[in-house]
Amino acid sequence: MRRLFTALSALLPMLALLLVAPGTASAALPKHVLVGYLHASFANGSGYVRMQDVPDEWDIINLAFAEPTSVTSGDLRFSLCPAAECPNVESEAAFTQAIKAKQAQGKKVLISIGGQNGQVQLSTTAARDKFVSSVAAIIDKYGLDGLDIDFEGHSLSLNPGDRTLASPTTPVIVNLISALKSLKARYGAEFVLTMAPETFFVQLGYQFYGSGQWGGADPRAAAYLPVIHAMRDSLTLLHVQDYNSGPIMGLDNQYHTMGVADFHTAMTDMVLAGFPIEGNAANPFPPLRQDQVAFGLPANSYAGNGFTPVAEVHKSLDCLMKAQGCGTYKPRGVYPNLRGLMSWSINWDKFTGQEFSKAHRAKLPR
Repeated sequence: MRRLFTALSALLPMLALLLVAPGTASAALPKHVLVGYLHASFANGSGYVRMQDVPDEWDIINLAFAEPTSVTSGDLRFSLCPAAECPNVESEAAFTQAIKAKQAQGKKVLISIGGQNGQVQLSTTAARDKFVSSVAAIIDKYGLDGLDIDFEGHSLSLNPGDRTLASPTTPVIVNLISALKSLKARYGAEFVLTMAPETFFVQLGYQFYGSGQWGGADPRAAAYLPVIHAMRDSLTLLHVQDYNSGPIMGLDNQYHTMGVADFHTAMTDMVLAGFPIEGNAANPFPPLRQDQVAFGLPANSYAGNGFTPVAEVHKSLDCLMKAQGCGTYKPRGVYPNLRGLMSWSINWDKFTGQEFSKAHRAKLPR
């Protein structure tokens, strides 16, 4: 009987994972995570980092980037950085083996799609279907855990008249949602889905949605919101880029500027508390779960505009998670289960001695 009890006790953690409710796939991750982008397909001033050399502090490793053969093809391709650009690049076999080794350590390795130069517009169902098949081919080739959507620039926009969050009509939005649902169905509950929109595509929705109530606004404004909303039950993590951003109005109706604690507090509070789109209570963006939310930062001042010193980031985390040390912005709630931080990038962090990953890992232990 004692042996049976011991065996059952050993099985309980596994049973708990199997019985996770729909929409909580992120429970397979540590309580607090650090997400980093690895420049795997291109040279960069920070230097190439082999997969096997990614520091242990990172929990989710996003391979940057898969890019389309053309803006509207939906045909995504990924390859390692050419040796001419990255002399220390590993072989495909070594790269794949290193991914397996990271996964054996509990890491998640995702393919990230888009980036600054990778515009993806799924304007047709043919492009949608090609997106699904080509992304699946990349995931299968390297044995990856899922997908990160890092659409920037002109990938997403809302057509005139597309005004309701829950029922979008714009083809590039509808087809992307359909494609993501297909990939989720293909790979099941363990499929990790993350998104890294800019503030322009999310929090700006408090003021503007598409071209606006009376037209004339940028049709890209808040265009990520219907995608996030449609995928919220399958979304592992939303980590908005709190950098390369203009001033954004928070729920206190004040503009907040990047690089300081209040900006991260205000922007993160918006997705955790929810907000009325364009101030219209009849068209709200509902809050996400705490475990679905992180916020994104440059690893250092070389990596992007809006670098925030460690002390300011920790001030924001204390405010959001403990209601302590808040600045002028007061969050609508307290969020002890905030998931963590994202950074651009692993390479830039390593370039400056891992200040980002070491300091924030100490603040956010697994």
